Amino acid sequence: MKRLLLSMCLLFSFGTCLKAQTQQHSIKGRTIDTASTTLLSGTSVAILNAKDSTLVKFTRTSENGTFELNGIKNGKFILLASYPKYADFVEHFTLDSTTQVKDFGKINLTGMAKLLADVIIKGNRAAMKIKGDTVEFDPKAFNIEPNSKVEDLLKQFPGIQVDKDGKITAQGKTVQKVLVDGEEFFGDDPTLVTKNLRADMVESVQLYDKASDQASFTGIDDGEKTKTINVKLKEDKKNGYFGKAQGGYGTDDYYTGQLMLNKFWGKKKFSAYGIFGNNGTVGLGWDDRDKYSGSAMTMSDDGYMYFSSGGDDFDSYDGQYNGEGLPVARTGGLHFDSKWNKDKESLNTNYKIGSIRVSGDRNTISQNNQTAGVINNVSDQYNNNDMFRQKLDATYEIKLDTTLTLKVSVDGTLKESNTFNRYNTESRNGAGSLINSTDRKLENNVKDQVFNATALLTKRLKKKGRTLSLSLSESINKSDTEGYLNSDNKFYATGRPDSLINQYKVNQITNSTFRSNLAYTEPITASLSVIVNYGLSLMNGQSDRKSFNQSVNGVYNILDTEFSNDYELDQIINQGGAVFNYKKGKSIATLGSKFSGVNFKQFDVYNNRSYTRNFVNYMPQASYQYRFSQQKSLRFNYNGNTNQPTLEQIQPIRVNTDPLNITLGNPELRPSFRSSISANYNSYKVISDQSIWLSAYYSFTANPIVSDVVTETSTAKSTYKSVNLSNEIPSNFSFNGQTSRKIKGIDMNVGINGYVYGNTSYNYITSLVNGVGNRVLNNTKNYTYQGGVNISKYKEKKYNFYGRFGPTYNVARASVNTSSNSDGWGWDGYGRIEVQLPGKFEVYTDGQYEFKGATQTFNQDFSRFLWNASVSKKFFKSQNLKASLAVNDILNQNVGFDRSASNGNITQSSYTTIQRYFLFSLIWDFSKMGGGLQTKK
Repeated sequence: MKRLLLSMCLLFSFGTCLKAQTQQHSIKGRTIDTASTTLLSGTSVAILNAKDSTLVKFTRTSENGTFELNGIKNGKFILLASYPKYADFVEHFTLDSTTQVKDFGKINLTGMAKLLADVIIKGNRAAMKIKGDTVEFDPKAFNIEPNSKVEDLLKQFPGIQVDKDGKITAQGKTVQKVLVDGEEFFGDDPTLVTKNLRADMVESVQLYDKASDQASFTGIDDGEKTKTINVKLKEDKKNGYFGKAQGGYGTDDYYTGQLMLNKFWGKKKFSAYGIFGNNGTVGLGWDDRDKYSGSAMTMSDDGYMYFSSGGDDFDSYDGQYNGEGLPVARTGGLHFDSKWNKDKESLNTNYKIGSIRVSGDRNTISQNNQTAGVINNVSDQYNNNDMFRQKLDATYEIKLDTTLTLKVSVDGTLKESNTFNRYNTESRNGAGSLINSTDRKLENNVKDQVFNATALLTKRLKKKGRTLSLSLSESINKSDTEGYLNSDNKFYATGRPDSLINQYKVNQITNSTFRSNLAYTEPITASLSVIVNYGLSLMNGQSDRKSFNQSVNGVYNILDTEFSNDYELDQIINQGGAVFNYKKGKSIATLGSKFSGVNFKQFDVYNNRSYTRNFVNYMPQASYQYRFSQQKSLRFNYNGNTNQPTLEQIQPIRVNTDPLNITLGNPELRPSFRSSISANYNSYKVISDQSIWLSAYYSFTANPIVSDVVTETSTAKSTYKSVNLSNEIPSNFSFNGQTSRKIKGIDMNVGINGYVYGNTSYNYITSLVNGVGNRVLNNTKNYTYQGGVNISKYKEKKYNFYGRFGPTYNVARASVNTSSNSDGWGWDGYGRIEVQLPGKFEVYTDGQYEFKGATQTFNQDFSRFLWNASVSKKFFKSQNLKASLAVNDILNQNVGFDRSASNGNITQSSYTTIQRYFLFSLIWDFSKMGGGLQTKK
């Protein structure tokens, strides 16, 4: 009996405790319009966990504006009430054993019309949402000044950085495309969107990894990703016109001018722009390598390759300006896109024309580590390069019916460049004795013609998820180059004759490539599907390179066969594969591989030699994504790629553009195989405005292609040849982490970031002393460690600022001659402040600090602080006219500088840059959208 009573007491006590621990609460209240006291039915009411902002309960108010939520356990929570065109209501609260029912009573919501510019709870608006792989930003949660541009908006977004040139970095990766309503806008120049479109036109901004057209259609990942921003416009901003006109002139004859005009009507967009100047505003996109540069070597995962165009073995100019030299640029373009026939047909076309000229000096000192010691080099270079280019492209898409779509794209480019480079160099041994000196001059003219056409036909079959797609493409490239090499080489070792080279060089390179791919997707179950594909590619290329010496009568008509070669390459590639896709719940996974058989037919015309080579390439891939919640996701990727040697590496020709550094082709090279693994984690908490971005990457290469360098120590002449390495595996890795959070008390965003990069590479080094030397495998390791903090704050109509600062530590070590390793500290910082003063005045200033410490190789520190400032005044009610006086590089410290290490060579350079000048400019923003002139109230 006693045991029974004791058991009942224990059971009662346990039940009482359990009830206390699992006590559930009710929450109720009603929402009312503050001004009219009207009850608001249908108000969205959400209960969020205060710790991580996850959703606990959700409901909508009844017809009389009341709500009640039951079954909520003890804890700390947030009540969020939202109603269209009203400010959000947010309140933190706690539920414990002392409160059974939490009654909020009247919840007063204030209409946006009443709020005007005073947004009561602006900081609690959901600034960002994560929808799968897409991060969506809400511009209404950020500050938009009158006539500000999309670029100004992007600078406020967490996890996104915009540098002074307009280059956008998101989640540690460069953004390569910026779309407008999902469509390309001026194609390959993203800055024409970010610097052109007005921020007040934007409804939302999306950030995601854009899949290929075929992957977007099938829904199955093919591994092709492009970091992309999509700017979605407000409906009332899709009719009207807007633009900007800017002109400025300053000291030392610096000038700039820009004109941009945009007209949107219905589903049509027309834009035109022109940019000219010599102050560094060249109007080039930061990922626009095709705009001015010559065509580069293209290598696909399938394994096919083709000859590179442009100067090739000359020091050709790629048309890019990155702050080195003094530029003069003129560029312009037209854009038109339209949809019609109930959006069944669309056209997107662009025309661009432009020229750029860059001149300047560069001084380079380098240390070449050898097994027999070191060779120190000093080089002074003068360059004067220019390029002119035109490009026309168009994309037409038609939905033939609800299941059949055809997309056709064509583009054509004409380019011409002229380059002049002069070098004066000296080489000395470790004791300081002079080995050689060279006076070298290179000049050439390059004419390129490029044509590309692609077609994609997609068909959705009757069974859901079953699709068929066919892609076809044709590419024709032609490059003609002619130029002169003059080099006077003096050698100071006993018995070494001097050499004088005077050659006329002619290169003719042609490529034609046809590719096709047929893909079929089949749903196996509701969660599992597979895509199978077959592709056929045909390629024909020819590279005819001739070097002529001068005859006694001064005519260049003596062919130098040692530096000439005519090479033909025909390729047939058959490719097939299968990729499985699994999607269920919060998980998405892919697994598969592609295989290709590559047949090379190579013919060396000069030596009458044929090479027939066959390779089997495989490209495995796997990915896994898990979405914890709407605002948190994790993704893993694996890709394997077979990399063929480039034709510059295998073509049997000696290239003597630099007579002291000869490159030699190796037709016996074999493919290498690279494996890469990556992981990404994204998290965002709405209420606390806290974001976390983590990314990691690791890759390694089997059977890698490495450089084999043979150097004569008595002359410092080197010969470079590519070879396969069988017993070592190069690798590289990186880790990037960022976190930011808004500090509510001071309304400031604070962030911390860290970055680690590592690379292990190999090359063979042979130092010949009196014709004898040992071949040694050199192992080079480079590591970079970076960290920093950043702060930002936007006070509407008053001021805004951003600042970041952090240390850097670089490691550069080689197994050959370890006494010449180069490790060193550095610091990097950037800050900007903008203050709005009475009378519509604005003051802006920014500064960038850079410090690189001395190393074992370079015994001097380098530091510079680039400080710019401007004062401006806006005119008129709409503030659309601005007069500005700016100073570039106030302290006159803009000295070009870079330092690098690779394959046992350590290099440091200084070069010409734009330094201090004053510039007065006028900027006129004009806009008439949605039927009326847009002004900021």
